[in-house]
Amino acid sequence: MVIVIVSVFGFMAITELIQWRRMRRVASLAFGPSRRPAFWVYLVPYLRVAGVSAMVWGLLTLLALPPMTHKGEELTEKEKKHLLLLLDVSPSMQLADAGQTKKQSRMHRTADVVQSLFDRLGVAKYRTSVVAFYTAGKPVVEQTSDIEVVSNIIRDLPMHHAFISGKTDIFAGLKKAADVAHPWRPNSTLLVVLSDGDTIPPAGMPKMPASIGGVLVVGVGDQRSGSFINGRQSRQDASMLRQLAVRMSGKYHNGNVKHIPTDTIRELGAMGSKPKWEEWTEREYALLACMLSGTILGLLPLLLHYFGTSWRPGVAVGRRVSEPKTSISQV
Repeated sequence: MVIVIVSVFGFMAITELIQWRRMRRVASLAFGPSRRPAFWVYLVPYLRVAGVSAMVWGLLTLLALPPMTHKGEELTEKEKKHLLLLLDVSPSMQLADAGQTKKQSRMHRTADVVQSLFDRLGVAKYRTSVVAFYTAGKPVVEQTSDIEVVSNIIRDLPMHHAFISGKTDIFAGLKKAADVAHPWRPNSTLLVVLSDGDTIPPAGMPKMPASIGGVLVVGVGDQRSGSFINGRQSRQDASMLRQLAVRMSGKYHNGNVKHIPTDTIRELGAMGSKPKWEEWTEREYALLACMLSGTILGLLPLLLHYFGTSWRPGVAVGRRVSEPKTSISQV
């Protein structure tokens, strides 16, 4: 490939030199008495040589590369992201004080929020894992691409029966989530905490691994009028959930009535992503070279015709040509 490109470069350089020498012979006809074109015309030989060479390099590169296929489900290790749902399954999540009508259970409201997140996040690039917590933390499903499985787990599976009754320990769930996410690539995981924030300890929060690139804490349940369970009143503790989000350098959203804003999802979905140009491969650069060189080579004839020189041959517009006088002797 290198030999071909060097040969094309040399051939184009020789032809442009011959063309330039021929043009100097007829410079007065092409550019007027000054024999000089517009200042930018001196760059045309270099542009043509560079354009043809870039076009040849781009076409040969595309010819040599294997064809690209898009199968949708196949992701490279660098493209793979993780969505880790930390789900509160304590009995208080079964209370019906959520939603716009305040008659929906907190768990079902959580399922609606998660479904809305799936619809707008682009979960095809994610592998979803669910960690449930009550008195302890337990992984439920790891790295699945079937969002229906996740939806059924949240909406229909009574997971609180798998735990010993007691006080909700959200930090135990965070520790288990950290263990699950620890082997994953740095900044590849979005952690979404879904809870009513009924009981959050003031200290003892575990350290998150480097794989956690973004944190979103979503609260469900009525913040004002709580419901009684186990002899006490339970309501969404928004202040504690907001504090939890701050301590984890994340964002808090009250999902009791409104879904997660699209701007928030877009911002969290871009975590750990590099600018598009940093992800370019040799294929993208070859396509760019073909596009730019083709554009330059296609526009040069038009630019030379209309803007190659300021001299215009012929009679200037608006100037009258005087008619020759006829003498009496010629009549």
